[in-house]
Amino acid sequence: MEPEVVEAELVLPSYLSFKKVQMYEKYPKGQSRGRHWKHLKQIIQAENYQNYPPEEPNYVNIESPPSMHPSKKICDITGFEAPYYDPRTNLRYANTEVFKIIRSLPNEYVQRYLALRNAQVVLK
Repeated sequence: MEPEVVEAELVLPSYLSFKKVQMYEKYPKGQSRGRHWKHLKQIIQAENYQNYPPEEPNYVNIESPPSMHPSKKICDITGFEAPYYDPRTNLRYANTEVFKIIRSLPNEYVQRYLALRNAQVVLK
């Protein structure tokens, strides 16, 4: 090499804007890729809530009044939001395909679905 080039001590930036950044350069081995969220169980264990006074609000003893919003009506078969209900069986359904299935169910299965929702009908 020529002595002028060596003496100039050219320093190139480590990141050139026109080059694509490879994943291994962006996230070196052993480094997390993004924000790590803690679960409630991890927060409770880390905070040691047994030592707090019982009247101080925290994640464990927070009390709230019942919701003022009406509860969502969920389809008994699929679990989707159900805008309709069958007056004959009192099962909620989301669309016509589910309605056909509900009408073809025997009475014993209908009672089981209602029991899951705590809306059993006692026939005498």
